[in-house]
This record gives sequence, C-alpha cells and structure tokens, in this order.
Amino acid sequence: MAKRCEICSKGPMSGNNVSHAHNTTRRRFLPNLNRVRAVIGGRIQRIRVCAACLRSNKVQKPAT
Repeated sequence: MAKRCEICSKGPMSGNNVSHAHNTTRRRFLPNLNRVRAVIGGRIQRIRVCAACLRSNKVQKPAT
C-alpha cells in the first residue's frame, strides 16, 4: 500500500540525515497519514489522508 494521501496525493519526500561531523546519508520524510472514515460520493469509505487535509476540512466525516 502506497504511503500517499488519497486527497492531495502528498507522498514521501527525500532528504539527508546530517551527523555532527556533517556526514550525510539519504533518508525519507514520510507524510503523517491517518486512516479515517469519510463520505465519498454519498457513501462511507475508509481512506488514508494526511493530517493537513484533516485540519483543513478537505475530508467530510460521516455523522455518528
């Protein structure tokens, strides 16, 4: 399963680990994904969305 937000398509980014001696090795910055129940097309589905989409109300949650 891809580490990608299903709303905004945010995915892993790459960068460097930097030690105190300034040695660099490659690393991955993963998005903060959460599995939530959302209303999509009038039906309730479980999707993986990033925390930024949840905070900005891009995801409509079902009424409980």
